[in-house]
Amino acid sequence: MRPALARGGRFLPAVLGRHGLHLGQPDLAGLPRQPPRVDRRRRRRGDAGHHLQARRHAAQGEQVSEPVVLQRREGAVLHLSLNRPQVRNAMNMALVLALREALAAAERDDGVRVVVLRGQGGHFCAGADISEMATARMKLATNPDAIAELNAQFGELCADFGRTGRAVVAVVEGTVMGGGFGLACAADVTLAGESAVFRLPETSLGVVPAQIAPYRVERLGTSQARRLAVTGGRIDAKRALEIGLVHELHADAQLDEALARTLHEILQNAPQAVAATKALIAKARLHSPASLIAEAAELFSRAALSAEGTEGQTAFLQKRKANWMPQ
Repeated sequence: MRPALARGGRFLPAVLGRHGLHLGQPDLAGLPRQPPRVDRRRRRRGDAGHHLQARRHAAQGEQVSEPVVLQRREGAVLHLSLNRPQVRNAMNMALVLALREALAAAERDDGVRVVVLRGQGGHFCAGADISEMATARMKLATNPDAIAELNAQFGELCADFGRTGRAVVAVVEGTVMGGGFGLACAADVTLAGESAVFRLPETSLGVVPAQIAPYRVERLGTSQARRLAVTGGRIDAKRALEIGLVHELHADAQLDEALARTLHEILQNAPQAVAATKALIAKARLHSPASLIAEAAELFSRAALSAEGTEGQTAFLQKRKANWMPQ
């Protein structure tokens, strides 16, 4: 199947129901020639022998028996899997902090060039964990900032996606709600399976999808973002592709092949150039194009004269692969 291309913490609750309703925070919220193969069956099993264990943070009232984020390294690619399948990977503080730690470690490791984010158990993320929200509410009498802190951590996680020089790829299927919706928007590339269902239920709960609002506007534009704000609408995968929420749509069984192609494309590009380009794009959100002309020209000049730029141009002239490309 050929990929279809798009045109162009203070936590909130996740209501977990037997019919699949997960109302969650958008808001939980400082990286070869032959494409790499991804073993989907192994990922679903969550075989501990094939994952590095992230440092755990025990959430209050929760017994942690295994890591809430599974890590697996494949060459220059770090795979991170949300690992709370019993609640459709709803986010608690432990999960958010584990993701932030993993991204920070990737940023310090020059060998990591791509971070892939997905969920265990056939679902991406149902938003925030309602039990943690309840715990925070009980603390309000003595700590009015408890909910705000949870939400702020999720905001920092979303910002980490943009701050890191690594490419971030989200692979989403099943439930993608609230904060999960936000993570999908914050990623550099978002691939969706046909089973993916997107929803922003916060306003129906009397709360605000505060942390993900900027990422939603950036990904969808003001018009679609406003429509979703007032309707809290449900979006299927096909519609998500049409409005630019995701970049590619595939059958669930073909997501791993699509991911392998995307990773192959990303790894053809110079890592320092990718990081600098991401930083410039982030700055362009806040400044007019004219105000960035001098800075962009200086950035281009430095890159062209750098060791990486010299290697890339020389490789082109010599009709060979640059040294950062997988052999």
